[in-house]
Amino acid sequence: MSNRIVYHNGRLVPEADARVSIYDSSLVMGDMAYEVTRTFHHRPFRLREHIDRLQHTLSVLRIPLPMSPSQFEQATLDTLSENLPTEAKDVDWNIIHNVSRGPASGFAEAFAPEERRPTVLISCYPLTQRLAHLAPAFETGVDLVVPPQRAIPRELLDPTIKTRSRWYFQAANQQANDLLPGATAVLVDPDGYLTEGTSANVFLVRDGELFTPEHRHVLSGVTRGLVIELALKAGLRVHEMNLTLDDARGAEEIFLTSTSMGALHARSFDRIAIGDGQLGPVTLQVRRAIEAEVGVEFAAQAQLYASRTSRGA
Repeated sequence: MSNRIVYHNGRLVPEADARVSIYDSSLVMGDMAYEVTRTFHHRPFRLREHIDRLQHTLSVLRIPLPMSPSQFEQATLDTLSENLPTEAKDVDWNIIHNVSRGPASGFAEAFAPEERRPTVLISCYPLTQRLAHLAPAFETGVDLVVPPQRAIPRELLDPTIKTRSRWYFQAANQQANDLLPGATAVLVDPDGYLTEGTSANVFLVRDGELFTPEHRHVLSGVTRGLVIELALKAGLRVHEMNLTLDDARGAEEIFLTSTSMGALHARSFDRIAIGDGQLGPVTLQVRRAIEAEVGVEFAAQAQLYASRTSRGA
């Protein structure tokens, strides 16, 4: 059984006791905002940016966060501190924030008056298994496919918010695996333009320049923003624009970005090899720039965790 601790509505409780009511709005209506960041050497990565993005989601959902951003940040740091002793000192962590409206409308009488408030959860989960699973991909790259499932048009669902109502991403993952076992899904919108992966942003490289879908059509990834920032600082041109499938098929390099993995290159797109299928020079430059910023070499950390899990440690 886990010894981890979870922040649950103002209390630190054992992970097994951090439960959500069957009448919580997150289950009844699916309106739960969430964020995931990670630590580097036990330091949360751009935590305030993730909290700001969470607050944006909550404002769209009209869910009040029952504490200030500074208090929420401190609660996060306290929760992380409680969990650090439960793993080896070289283990980094995912930090997961979940906030729902609380008791769903129509079920209030099932709750005491003091329970009729938003549900706030902060949990920490070791990155060991996730990065161990990704270890081979840092060397070989990933295969990207476009599944039949389309991205939801922004007229129907604001793509800049992050909620647990993500069945269409789950469908895309399943369809991608049906098309090519082990492949990673990249969605297009109803007009056929690239948007994002189900848990990552996407960049194309052509003539030494970066191209990525427009911000207004995708979740504004914190690492996506860091990549743009670092690329501009290094003198690379960055274009945010509509990108077609032909743009992707003709790219010299393609890579995905997320906080947990940094930059991960694609070896193919819709079964067409990208360049020679190897990690390209621009993607490598981006990865190294991120690593210099955070102080962790992603592939080495993933390989360390992979070797440890293979030994059953």
